[in-house]
Amino acid sequence: MLTALVMGLTFGACVAARRAWLRRRQTEREYAGGRIRLRTLWNSGAAFGLPLRGGVLSAVSALVLVLFWFLRKEGPVGAGLILGGGASNLYERLRHRRVLDYVQFPRAPWRLKRYVYNLADFAIFLGGVLLLLRRRDG
Repeated sequence: MLTALVMGLTFGACVAARRAWLRRRQTEREYAGGRIRLRTLWNSGAAFGLPLRGGVLSAVSALVLVLFWFLRKEGPVGAGLILGGGASNLYERLRHRRVLDYVQFPRAPWRLKRYVYNLADFAIFLGGVLLLLRRRDG
């Protein structure tokens, strides 16, 4: 039940953040001395430039979400974050055939500075960290 609650809250927050971003002016802004940049990027591909497109990407995403549902007992909060963020990205991909990204870290190390993220991406990352920490403790 905790996983479903976290998933629902995460999904709702991700959808609300995207809608709020789309309602505001689409100007690029920087914060924290240029460490954080808010900008709009519609991403029709997979994360980090993985060579998956269209229906294949949506099918793989749905399959991965099903697999994470079965991991929910390993870490209900981590799994809920992954499921909510993943479901949000999948919903947007099915609805618009692309995903809206809006946060960039221009001073991040390596290639990370090139990528643009959204709240769902952060939820998926945090959920993965929580699941890894949970496995390490157990």
